[in-house]
Amino acid sequence: MTSRRNFVFGSLAAVGGAAALPACSTLRHSESYADVAERTWRHGAVVAGDKAALLRELVRCATLAPSSHNTQCWQFCLEQSAVTILPDLSRRCPVVDPDDHHLFVSLGCAAENLIQAASANGLHADAQFDAARANALRVNLEATKPQASALFEAIPERQCTRGDYDGQPLSRQELALLEQAGSGDGVRVLLLSEKQALEQVLEYVVAGNTAQMNDPAFVAELRKWLRFSGDEAVRTGDGLYAAASGNPSVPEWLGSLLFGAFFRPKSENDKYARQVRSSAGIAVFVSDAPGPAQWIEVGRGYERFALQSAALGIRNAMLNQPLEVSRLRPQFADFLGLGGRRPDLVVRFGRGPKLPSSLRRPLPAVLV
Repeated sequence: MTSRRNFVFGSLAAVGGAAALPACSTLRHSESYADVAERTWRHGAVVAGDKAALLRELVRCATLAPSSHNTQCWQFCLEQSAVTILPDLSRRCPVVDPDDHHLFVSLGCAAENLIQAASANGLHADAQFDAARANALRVNLEATKPQASALFEAIPERQCTRGDYDGQPLSRQELALLEQAGSGDGVRVLLLSEKQALEQVLEYVVAGNTAQMNDPAFVAELRKWLRFSGDEAVRTGDGLYAAASGNPSVPEWLGSLLFGAFFRPKSENDKYARQVRSSAGIAVFVSDAPGPAQWIEVGRGYERFALQSAALGIRNAMLNQPLEVSRLRPQFADFLGLGGRRPDLVVRFGRGPKLPSSLRRPLPAVLV
């Protein structure tokens, strides 16, 4: 569900690196992308007793969750003692996500961040799915003793790290913590760490990636959400920023040319092979039932997994191609022995360097 594309620019990346052509923000000329990212990825301070400010801070934490192509496909409605999370259907990705599965997973990720932040700020959160209200999730809040978990503390550190990892295995204790964090209401996590299993998953990833890259509609939809320059990324506050994938930050016109020239199945498949083989393992999230309510639970489970990973210094990134190509999904499910259940997410994990973090739109853009 979360953005997994880290297209390559061929030889240009080797020449200059991610910061070869820095761009200044059009929003504030004194700020670079790094300045805006630093302001975005932090824990905020709220004056005691200012409930309105606290609710806005909870929403800000929620928006630091991942979303497919970083579309930020959510809206938030603030009430006296509740926050309702609504899908923003104007930010759908109908080609890669025709049934809105990834969209509702993204809402679950945002909800989990909000719930973790609420607990840290002395509010007990109870999330209730409301199908009658456009499949919204209402999070009721009641006063309780503040308890800041390791997952809450990790919110500013979490990212989908679309780079190479170090290839080293994780300890049994670390794997157990990840599995425990990711499991939830009707959601379980399968952890694959044997090399043979990773190679088999890679075969499905390559097959799915090849099918997608040969689909002009998929490529066009992906291109819509690419941000080649820091200037464009700051202006929009969304999308997939090139430097967040280890590519150079270049002007939009040049990025479009390079994308057209170098975005090819072979180079992308070679990259995924390298990245899977550098990973400590792959996690597959599986839910008991289909539908938006359950997909939100998948998102909550994945976000706990991602936050626990960040707390342990472990990176993760999506490999959802086998799930996004409809003809491959049942084959992949059979390979995993799921007995007709739908695999929801495929996530690689391991230790590696952190990359630049993506940006977020300002709160007024997501409040309704």
